[in-house]
Amino acid sequence: MADPSSYRPRPGQVPDSPGVYRFRDEHRRVIYVGKAKSLRQRLANYFQDVAGLHPRTATMVTTAASVEWTVVSTEVEALQLEYSWIKEYDPRFNVKYRDDKSYPSLAVTLNEEFPRVQVMRGPKKKGVRYFGPYAHAWAIRETVDLMLRVFPVRTCSAGVFKRSAQIGRPCLLGYIGKCSAPCTGRVTPEEHRELAEDFCDFMAGRTGAYMSRLEREMHGAAEDMEYEKAARLRDDIGALRRAMEKNAVVLADATDADLIAVAEDELEAAVQIFHVRGGRVRGQRGWVTDKVEAVDTAGLVEHALQQLYGEESGEDVPKEVLVPALPEDAEAVSEWLAGRRGSGVSLRVPRRGDKKDLMETVHRNAVQSLALHKTRRAGDLTTRSRALEEIAEALDLDGAPLRIECFDISHLQGEDVVASMVVFEDGLARKGEYRRFQVKSFAGQDDVRAMHEVVSRRFRRYLQEKLKTGEWEADGAEGTDGPDGTGVTDGPEGTTAPGEAGPRTEEGRPRRFAYPPQLVVVDGGRPQVAAAQRALEELGITDVAVCGLAKRLEEVWLPGEEDPVVLPRTSEGLYLLQRVRDEAHRFAIAYQRGKRTGKVKASPLDAVPGLGATRKQALIKHFGSVKRLRQATIDQICEVPGIGRKTAETVAAALAQATPAAPAVNTATGEIMEEEPATAGDSSERGTEQ
Repeated sequence: MADPSSYRPRPGQVPDSPGVYRFRDEHRRVIYVGKAKSLRQRLANYFQDVAGLHPRTATMVTTAASVEWTVVSTEVEALQLEYSWIKEYDPRFNVKYRDDKSYPSLAVTLNEEFPRVQVMRGPKKKGVRYFGPYAHAWAIRETVDLMLRVFPVRTCSAGVFKRSAQIGRPCLLGYIGKCSAPCTGRVTPEEHRELAEDFCDFMAGRTGAYMSRLEREMHGAAEDMEYEKAARLRDDIGALRRAMEKNAVVLADATDADLIAVAEDELEAAVQIFHVRGGRVRGQRGWVTDKVEAVDTAGLVEHALQQLYGEESGEDVPKEVLVPALPEDAEAVSEWLAGRRGSGVSLRVPRRGDKKDLMETVHRNAVQSLALHKTRRAGDLTTRSRALEEIAEALDLDGAPLRIECFDISHLQGEDVVASMVVFEDGLARKGEYRRFQVKSFAGQDDVRAMHEVVSRRFRRYLQEKLKTGEWEADGAEGTDGPDGTGVTDGPEGTTAPGEAGPRTEEGRPRRFAYPPQLVVVDGGRPQVAAAQRALEELGITDVAVCGLAKRLEEVWLPGEEDPVVLPRTSEGLYLLQRVRDEAHRFAIAYQRGKRTGKVKASPLDAVPGLGATRKQALIKHFGSVKRLRQATIDQICEVPGIGRKTAETVAAALAQATPAAPAVNTATGEIMEEEPATAGDSSERGTEQ
């Protein structure tokens, strides 16, 4: 790894101007491209103490060997140049979105003499008008089939078109009226192009004027007693309405907008885009990406805007772009979009109304897309096999770790210390083997000591079952110690499946700790790994490998090693270890929170007869605490919606008889409240776990 100070620019060398910078590695390959309003300030952030940088940023600056920059005149130019360089160099530390699937679009080849309507995938071509993308190709074909009745534009391939022109007879679509047959000269090139342009206008959302014109023509034909023409126009109007019904109306008729939503975790992000034209959802697409750089939601949005509109024609940029968070240089991005469109573009976060509701729908699609991506990646047998092989190679194991057990410690400021054990076999979670532990021997924020205890208990139980076949069976009641006082309990997911094969007791029940793993993974760095290894050595177990996965840099630590093993970000082995670690963390947090919930004390309001949960919540919300409610008069209590005078008198009498020191419960959050108004207890996903 390079020392960033070895290539740090000299003071005053970097200009205080907008620009784009590139970090290169020792082989002169560009590994990161960024832009800045002030190059001097931005680059200075990279050359501070490495320990204070974000883990991904620290990895980048220690991989780089040089930095260079280009000064531009405006932030908009910097945005354009950054996108161009990312496309050119494909830097490894830049976020790069990839399509989670290939989306088809409806294309009209306006660059040809006789424009053709067809389904297209892949990169966009110059001179072709695109609509969509759509979720399925059959949806495009159904829409086109309905619209060809009104807009009989050519849909045949170049070969079919040329053959029909040679023989002087149109194809089947020409005979049934779904093609104007320009190949045989039924219409001139100008008339056929006009049909194609009307088709594009209708697909772009300008439907109202065209429908009104057809209705006027239909009524005029009926008045002139041209009933066949009127009937044909009536059928045309019906076909167009059916085509319009395929796109749900979500916003006002004149609304042209793109809605972008992001779902992310620590490792990956998914982006979903809804294209709304004329108030209707005309297309949808999505991307997924690995978070290889230190980027927040605003940064992901900016990258998505660059990729979405970087190569689009101006007509594809809508009047309004709705995002979950504004980019850092929102004004520059808006100006860049306006330059692409040729007129103003509103870039904003929806706060209320129909647009906010639709944004929530887009976000749900993004969440589902991310979950589906992870499921597909985890469910592929070839991928799982490669992941296990990569782990075995990186950790120098004799064979692939077919059974992996992971341990995690969780507590709340040193109280309610618990641990979890999750099991993955053949790369898949085996929830029937999950276990949870109560750490009773001590209390405090000592994860190393807790890890040693939990690993010792798990493998001591394994040795007991190995030596005493059928003489002891694991308990299933929470809080009940085994023969060694371990206090192991089964979690909600800890029930062994019926008919499960494996060693059993004399009563026929499965021996729950009879299987040893090939690999033990601990959530933590070198201290936790050393504690787990020491626990195994004390029990004389030498055939189980141990490693730890640190959260910050996603480094793999081995016992007795000074430096960690760094797996590539694209490694399937690293992805599997992360999934195992995250699952152990989730299971431990769920258990720890469950223990806290069980400790919530009753509220004095519970003693009030006829007072339900809704009115309890209303009282606490109105007064803020039981202490203030106790000090309130009956008239003040009557001011709470739903509380009559008789109920108010009952509440006042009950609180007067209750012990003043009794803690109150915030019924809105389920947490114990202080006598003075206080924020509910810890609600973060990670709690205070160290």
